[in-house]
Amino acid sequence: MYDTNVIGVARCVQDLMPALVAAEGEVIVIGSVAAHVSYEGGGGYVAAKHAVRAMVGSLRLEMFDQPVRVCEIDPGMVASDEFALVRFHGDAEKAAAVYAGVVDPLTQEDIAECVAFVATRPKHVNIDSMVVRPRAQAAQHKIHRVSP
Repeated sequence: MYDTNVIGVARCVQDLMPALVAAEGEVIVIGSVAAHVSYEGGGGYVAAKHAVRAMVGSLRLEMFDQPVRVCEIDPGMVASDEFALVRFHGDAEKAAAVYAGVVDPLTQEDIAECVAFVATRPKHVNIDSMVVRPRAQAAQHKIHRVSP
């Protein structure tokens, strides 16, 4: 988790930064609400996402005099079979239980729209961070579920 979520982001940003500066581009990192609130059973993931949040905050400070915008998008519950299956080591029943009874969890397309929104703001506008949750998820631990 740490290699992918932290080291991978750091390496990509480092490698692409000269091109981003030349193009007056933007760094948009997908974090997680796990960077804001810890939860039981999520120690590794929570730690990695906290590190990503810290890294993006530091990068924004380091790039303040460059024409590069830096944003972190932190999704809450996104219905993604791949993420849930990886999280539960291929256990489809556990993966499905994450979203059981949740009306309209976020989709990957919802997050893509957030990325597009951030990327298409005027060059003088920087969205530092965006927390995005489905309406059914009031907080990390408070999720409205309906009975079948």
